[in-house]
Amino acid sequence: MENNPWTTKSKAKIFENPWIILEEHQVINPSGNEGIYGKVSFKNKALGIVPLDQDGFTWLVGQYRYPLDEYSWEIPMGGGPIGNDLLESAKRELKEETGLTAEKWTNIMRIHTSNSVTDEEGFVFLAENLSQGETEFDETEVLKIIRLPLQEAVEKVMNGEITDAISIAGLLKVARMKGF
Repeated sequence: MENNPWTTKSKAKIFENPWIILEEHQVINPSGNEGIYGKVSFKNKALGIVPLDQDGFTWLVGQYRYPLDEYSWEIPMGGGPIGNDLLESAKRELKEETGLTAEKWTNIMRIHTSNSVTDEEGFVFLAENLSQGETEFDETEVLKIIRLPLQEAVEKVMNGEITDAISIAGLLKVARMKGF
């Protein structure tokens, strides 16, 4: 492990809502100069799920993402409150967004989404042996759901149609694991 070259002089909470905390840190940077560092902390773990059926098909969820001001295709994902069981939160998210349940779950990766400004930690699960049920969308969700071959989802990553970092990492890892 490397030693931390930063010195934190003070921290101040600037903003908080039910999802995030924004802090301003007064620091001495690795060059010895004083500066300011902003840090966004999330109150949930980011969870992504790559559902994969026996025929090599997966599901993507499309929705308008307010912070980006654009439509986004992604793997099913959401947040799991810190301290809650990650797998149970992932199961809930998959059911809410796609109506799917899975008999087999594999935690395939831990990911940091934008580690220059946030300490957000994400986890991606592979969900297999799927059964279809009804969706249970949150009140903020207006979702479109598509089922497509995993290879086609990977092509959407490669041609820039999928830009979400957790979706990209999860789809590429599952494709590599499964030999697609």
